[in-house]
Amino acid sequence: MQQVFDKTESKMNKTINALNEQYAGIRAGRASASVLNRVMVDYYGVPTPVTQLANVSSPEPRLLKIAPYDKTALKDIERAILTSDIGINPQNDGTIIRLNFPPLTEEHRKELCKNISKYAEEAKVAVRSIRRDAIESLKTMKKNAEITEDDQANGEKKVQTITDDFCKQIDEMAKAKEKDILEL
Repeated sequence: MQQVFDKTESKMNKTINALNEQYAGIRAGRASASVLNRVMVDYYGVPTPVTQLANVSSPEPRLLKIAPYDKTALKDIERAILTSDIGINPQNDGTIIRLNFPPLTEEHRKELCKNISKYAEEAKVAVRSIRRDAIESLKTMKKNAEITEDDQANGEKKVQTITDDFCKQIDEMAKAKEKDILEL
C-alpha cells in the first residue's frame, strides 16, 4: 500500500515541477532567460532551444542579450522569437539579438494573473486525476484481497490528505506569482 502513496506523491511532485516551469516562463516585466525556455529554433531541421544555440545574458534589468555561438543561426533565432508567444520584438544588429522588455501595463498584469490562475487550476485538475488513480489502485487491491476494507478506507484518507497538501501548495505558488506580478 505504501507504494501507492509513494507513486502518488511522485506524480504530484512532477505536476508541481511542471507548474513551476510554466510560472518561470511568464514574463514579469523584467528580463529573464527563462522566457526563452519554450522558444524552439529550427536549426538544420532539428527543433533546438535558444539556450543551446546562444549565450543569453541580462546586462540590464529590462534587456536580454542573445549572442549565438554560430552566427548563421542569428536569423533562425530571430524568426523563432518572432513566431513565439513571448510578445517581444527582437532587435538584430547582425551579431547579437536584443530583447527589450517594456514595463507591464495594468491590463497586461491582469491578463497574466488570469493565466496564473488558469495554470494553477490545470495543475489542481492533474493532482485530482492522480488522486482518482490512487484510489482506484486501492480499490483494486481490496478487490484482489491484498488489503482489508479498513486499510482501503485509511488509504483513501491518506491519499486525500496528500492531495489537499498539494492543492494548498499550488494555491500558495499562484498567490506568490500573482503578488510578484502585481507589485512590479
